[in-house]
Amino acid sequence: MALTIAGSDSGGGAGIQADLRTFSAFGVHGLSAITAVTAQNTLGVTAVHEVPRATLRAQLDAVFADFRVGAVKTGMLASAALAREIARVLDDHPRVPFVLDPVLIATTGAALARDGLVAALRRHLFARADLLTPNIPEAETLLDRKIRNQTDMHAAAAELLDQGVRAVLLKGGHLRGSEVADLLLTHDAEHWFRQRRIRGESHGTGCSLASAIAAGLARGEPLDAAVEGAIGFVHAALVSGYHPGRGRLRVLDHLAAAR
Repeated sequence: MALTIAGSDSGGGAGIQADLRTFSAFGVHGLSAITAVTAQNTLGVTAVHEVPRATLRAQLDAVFADFRVGAVKTGMLASAALAREIARVLDDHPRVPFVLDPVLIATTGAALARDGLVAALRRHLFARADLLTPNIPEAETLLDRKIRNQTDMHAAAAELLDQGVRAVLLKGGHLRGSEVADLLLTHDAEHWFRQRRIRGESHGTGCSLASAIAAGLARGEPLDAAVEGAIGFVHAALVSGYHPGRGRLRVLDHLAAAR
């Protein structure tokens, strides 16, 4: 079983909805705790309602009281207060693998985090994370500097690793080129994963990737194997992706990519 702690996407392309479909595609029972309710579609985000801290805590307590959680994945956390509450719960379950996807901005450009969240991630969740999975804009926000090429990617991943996480998967999809290069960096090794670029703008790739990794970890896979399988899964889901709305965003076909 795997737990996603993230926001709800009314358009169904990302967030909790994409996470649960990903877990199902990997044959893993999905558990969820919602941090925020968003009103969004393939055109943009029109409203965000943050879940009260006590409500988030009640969801987490209910899940851990009944289920044997094999891995945890976080996505949109919305505020520093919610990040702190999640850290308190995770501290009570130190052996559960934890994938931290630092969701800060929607694909359409809408802000999904309040001021202070970046500092809270560093202070309360980095040291607990088995894997941090930023894309280029998220890494630039976390480090307050630009990443222009793969050399910059390696330096950025190393700096994030030095901030306390156990491993970093820096996703290179925002860089130009005919291929996408993602870097998995740990204190002991580095591995580049390269895929053919699929043209067009997609929605929910980061959520689905982090959830696929969490599903692999919940199944007992080592980190590098879970990452490799997750990258292949997302690529296959993109190849079969479709446009359900009137916006430009492609949505992943999780079922077509299921193992």
